[in-house]
Amino acid sequence: QLHLTTSEKNELARSLEMVQNQLQEKESEIKRETSEYKDRLLQAEKEHQDALAETNRKNEVEIEACHEKISSLEHLISSQKLEIEHLKSNKEQLNNSLKEANQALGELLKTKVR
Repeated sequence: QLHLTTSEKNELARSLEMVQNQLQEKESEIKRETSEYKDRLLQAEKEHQDALAETNRKNEVEIEACHEKISSLEHLISSQKLEIEHLKSNKEQLNNSLKEANQALGELLKTKVR
């Protein structure tokens, strides 16, 4: 009986050791996989951050170009408004000169008719 119990005990000890070894192997495998996933996640996050930074940089350049274009267009509009005012003033002066010339012509024609 003692010999049988000792044999069973030894068999159970071997089984326990095998299960513990399997558990350790599984734990090691899980740790390795977890480490790989963490590394891949960090790499993906880095790539995402790099892409985001590049996109932000491009957007800043584009925004700056748009600001410059707006400024240029505002300057153009301002100078065109000044040109329009200048042309209006010239038109008014020409209209006044034409009126005066027509009046003088009218006076000349009256004088000539007499």
